Amino acid sequence: MDSKDQLIKELEAIQKWEEEQKGLWIWERLGRLPFKLLDRLTPQFIHKKIGQALDELGSYLQTGGRYLTNEKGIIKKYVQKTGVEDISLETISELPIVMMDEVSDELIHSRKNIAMTQGATTGIGGIFTLSIDIPLLLGISLKTLQEIAIAYGYDPNDKKERIFIVKCLQFTSSDIVGKQAVLKELSAYSDPELETKDETLSQIQGWREVIMTYRDNFGWKKLFQMIPIAGMIFGSFINKSMIHDIGETGKMLYKKRRINEKLHALK
Repeated sequence: MDSKDQLIKELEAIQKWEEEQKGLWIWERLGRLPFKLLDRLTPQFIHKKIGQALDELGSYLQTGGRYLTNEKGIIKKYVQKTGVEDISLETISELPIVMMDEVSDELIHSRKNIAMTQGATTGIGGIFTLSIDIPLLLGISLKTLQEIAIAYGYDPNDKKERIFIVKCLQFTSSDIVGKQAVLKELSAYSDPELETKDETLSQIQGWREVIMTYRDNFGWKKLFQMIPIAGMIFGSFINKSMIHDIGETGKMLYKKRRINEKLHALK
């Protein structure tokens, strides 16, 4: 079992990571370019595909749609690690944080490889195959975050968890101010006493803002993939980078919730 000192040490590491998010990488600096310029550079059918992907994101938030992940594969990993056959989400929540981290890292590594291969494959044809990559990458992003949720003992079938997952997407895509705002919104999830209240569910009202942030960030990055053949390199790198960032965000934010809940239980 996790000791209080171990949990506090892990929580301090997460807080350090949150502080590091205050810097802007080259991707984010480029992303500050006027979006009207991007609108002129991006062909109409790409806009249409991005729009469809965002509609699907809204549908996922409401119902889960076709993006819901089966938890059996993740539970099987815990069965192999613990030797216990009767594993459930509730059981996972009681396991050591270090074991949750191991499973989460394995899942992220697997999804990064899938995204990298997909980006290279769809990048061969440049602009003509980019429209295929957009919905596929959205699917990988959502499935990655859902798998991480399960790895830390949370159920993505719960509407509240789907809100949290979309907020993780927003955090990954946001600038400094946006990241701090998202962290503040998610504080209710990290505090078991606040989590019992209904205010967190009201965050669904802001899902359109999440989607617009994701659209801006997603659209300009994929412009680099429009060059035939060279798009293989861009597609592979960009997809892997995006899933790495999304996976890291999901792991840190879900881990923070689980640690706070464990610390609360030790009081």
